[in-house]
Amino acid sequence: MTQLLTHLHHPTDTIRLDYDARLVRRKRLVTEAGRAVMLDLPTLTDLSHHAGLRLEDGTEIALEAAPEPVLVIRGDLPRLAWHIGNRHTPCQVEVDHLIIRDDHVLKGMLEGLGAGITPDTRPFHPEGGAYGHGRTMGHDHGPHDHDHTHDH
Repeated sequence: MTQLLTHLHHPTDTIRLDYDARLVRRKRLVTEAGRAVMLDLPTLTDLSHHAGLRLEDGTEIALEAAPEPVLVIRGDLPRLAWHIGNRHTPCQVEVDHLIIRDDHVLKGMLEGLGAGITPDTRPFHPEGGAYGHGRTMGHDHGPHDHDHTHDH
């Protein structure tokens, strides 16, 4: 059975996955060297929190975030982050910029708010959920769910 590892000792190959592909339960993955690996986990798992895999034969495979199209955002970061978060969009928060996956609708909105935006291709590591891990999935806010329609 394939094991998830938080630390690697001697990885011999690498699997690179974009943000969407790092959320898995059961999936066939392919290493950089072309080796097929079947991952069958008991629950849906975010591989972003794992350094790699140990296969049944003891082989260690590193897990890395693959470069993907993103937008690097500069400007009034608290205000821009609020608008990004209000749309439940995954966002990587850095000291002097924000990063989101490339999205032409959000790009237009952010430019309209005065953001400076630079398209780039790099690994994407957004913030985790409210407790520092996991993903912010969906729009359900639990028993006190709300909608975004407002009477003005």
